Amino acid sequence: MKYRKLLQWHTVFPIIAAIFYLGGFLNNTIITNILGAILLFATVLSAVHHAEVVAHKVGEPYGTIILAICITILEVGLIISFMLSGSEGALTYARDTVFAAVMLILNGILGVCILVGSRKYSEQFLSRSSATTYLVSLVAILVLTLILPNYTSSVTGPFYNSPQLIFVSLACLVIYGAFLMFQTVRHRNYFIITEADETTHEADPPSNLQTVISLVLLVICLAAVIFIAKGLSPVIENLVESIGAPRALVGVIIATVVLLPEGLAAVRAAAKNQIQTSINLALGSALASVGLTIPAVALMCIIFDIPFVLGLDLKSTILLALSIFIVMLSLSRGKTNHLYGTVLLVNLAAYIFTVIFP
Repeated sequence: MKYRKLLQWHTVFPIIAAIFYLGGFLNNTIITNILGAILLFATVLSAVHHAEVVAHKVGEPYGTIILAICITILEVGLIISFMLSGSEGALTYARDTVFAAVMLILNGILGVCILVGSRKYSEQFLSRSSATTYLVSLVAILVLTLILPNYTSSVTGPFYNSPQLIFVSLACLVIYGAFLMFQTVRHRNYFIITEADETTHEADPPSNLQTVISLVLLVICLAAVIFIAKGLSPVIENLVESIGAPRALVGVIIATVVLLPEGLAAVRAAAKNQIQTSINLALGSALASVGLTIPAVALMCIIFDIPFVLGLDLKSTILLALSIFIVMLSLSRGKTNHLYGTVLLVNLAAYIFTVIFP
């Protein structure tokens, strides 16, 4: 029976995906690209399963924090490897990836979660204190990293010089560290699920061995998702160029793939009437994505003397401000309905449309 559990699909697919990538089988032929895409989505579903196992064992909000930090670490590795390669677009890759991730999380993941939950349960209830805490921290970090560079005068253009990068990186880490202390120690009760589907019966927590195995497989899943997505990026770039769309669309597609594990986990939680878990996953991921990614990228760019753009253009700034404002209004009452989800998804469509037709 134990061996049969080890041969389940969510255990087998991550290992096959890792072997597929490390063995160099992803060589841009039609067959290998199709196999890579199949393994990519199977591994995403596996990641969701293992994230839920870990979250069930450690409880909220620790489970969602583990998933957010794992994905962020791997996202940082992907960004840095791309920038060090000196590829076209490396100057703006960190900014574009972080911005795409934030827009997809705020509008896409939250919008789908709210819409799915409200269609099934009409209204879902969440902790207003948790939403306010997330958004206060997130807004401060977003302004410091993506808006302020446009208005400093030490360097011409949307850049920070080295002292400014160091200060902003430390500021991000201080805010994120203070948030984690708030979330896990002083006010953990703000982030614990208070409303749940009464028809859902909680299973027994997994054993310590099952949890460790799922945590290891979760890391393998996320690594496989990141690197297979990177390996498939030339195919995506060719597809984008063939339809005449801007290269910025590639970043949106890659960010979508990277965020799939968290997105699916968040939607499944909303469908179980656990909207607080969805909020923890979505906003926690956005906060970790900016608060940890920018300091890591800044450190590497200072060490290797690589310039990179941080400041957003005016169009992107307006869309970011609109997204934050809508999310604030949607979560301010402590309960959700389908209108909020619809508006967020329309805003996501506006963002993607303006990427394709700038």
